[in-house]
Amino acid sequence: MRKLGISVYPNHSSVADIKAYMDLAAKYNFKRVFTCLLSVESGKEQIIKEFTETILYGKKLGMEVIADVSPKVFGELGISYDELSFFKEIGADGIRLDMGFTGNEESIMTFNQQNLAIELNISSGTRYLENILSYQANLDKLLGCHNFYPHRYTGLNYDHFLATSQVYKDHGIRTAAFINSPTATIGPWPVEEGLCTLEMHRTWPITTQAKHLWATNVIDDVIIANAFASEEELKALSEIDPYRLTFDCVIDPKTPEVERNIIVEEFHFNRGDISDYVIRSTQSRVKYKGHEFVPFNTVDMEIGDIIIETSLYAHYAGELQVALLPMENSGKSNVVGKITDADKILLPHLRPWQKFALHEVKL
Repeated sequence: MRKLGISVYPNHSSVADIKAYMDLAAKYNFKRVFTCLLSVESGKEQIIKEFTETILYGKKLGMEVIADVSPKVFGELGISYDELSFFKEIGADGIRLDMGFTGNEESIMTFNQQNLAIELNISSGTRYLENILSYQANLDKLLGCHNFYPHRYTGLNYDHFLATSQVYKDHGIRTAAFINSPTATIGPWPVEEGLCTLEMHRTWPITTQAKHLWATNVIDDVIIANAFASEEELKALSEIDPYRLTFDCVIDPKTPEVERNIIVEEFHFNRGDISDYVIRSTQSRVKYKGHEFVPFNTVDMEIGDIIIETSLYAHYAGELQVALLPMENSGKSNVVGKITDADKILLPHLRPWQKFALHEVKL
């Protein structure tokens, strides 16, 4: 099951604020929590004091909590890779290795007696995973999670992101990546120009970021990297179907009721015999066969326009289409709405036979 997650930083926020944020996230069915020990400069006792209460609170709410660490953190805290009881003591369900060891150590860690998940850094792009697996690691204990990048222009290249993520998916390992809340300001480091995995996401609406990650089919879990995202953002993310690509759209106010119902209520899927010019959802023309679809807005089509064919197109009447390229209107096609500018970027990700939905928004 694909999950949503939040991030909390106990050394940068009060316990009360973090608990309130966790309550809000749990209300909207968020199931993962990321927290970071990399930027913590206090010793063991202070970390236990700062982190344990919030981690255990998240677990009480049914959330899985993963703590970000590295060999440097192990050294500073006097922890050995073959003795991970400290992380169990602070309540973590697993640890994420921002920087790794040599491969054998990670393989040994997957057999830890504390039953902790071991999450690997997907973003590095080396044969890191294959190396660990060559040491006969316990695959069931491995997770994969990308980095996030606080500095503008340093986020991942899209092709690199796809290639590195696919390696984990090929091995059946659960994957995660980070998105950025435009309203949140707290991260683990002093620099915070947005926190996201993909550089292209840095200025996108938060819902478009999440939908894009899921549309790639290489990411299972989507985590908001910065704190604290607004309730409006948490709610909007919770309403996304992670398995069905949903496009936000604006519907022409002149659109009749039947056409409006076709847009927002019918079950849509892209025909398998795909076109360069349009996405085609054809079941509505069967359901509404015999209904008269009257022309009312037959302007030329632009990318992202939502089209419903009129009865002038005979047996095509009632078919819903989405324009992928500019097209001249024959005078027989009604433009009934538009995909939002933000979500137009998602159109190339709709595959043959893929199910999709149209969600009306008010701009």
